[in-house]
Amino acid sequence: MDVVLRKLGRKGGRVVAGRLVRPPRNGSVVVIEFPDGLHEYVTTPVKRVLRLVGDEVFFLQTANSCYRLEVRSGNNVVTDTVVSK
Repeated sequence: MDVVLRKLGRKGGRVVAGRLVRPPRNGSVVVIEFPDGLHEYVTTPVKRVLRLVGDEVFFLQTANSCYRLEVRSGNNVVTDTVVSK
């Protein structure tokens, strides 16, 4: 599935667009493959996953950073822990 990952925070602003290889689950890393198929973006292990109700938007807290993950196309993302607002 195609996703856009944005790093949040003071220095944030980095945007990564590509294909989600590994879904966001507590304790595992999130892997996004770039469109060229040669490179990947890998986060540190996920501590918390929050999902907006009715949207395919997730907020991820990892060991080092916070991210906003927006699903652009594809199947639903499966997570272990989902907390709704």
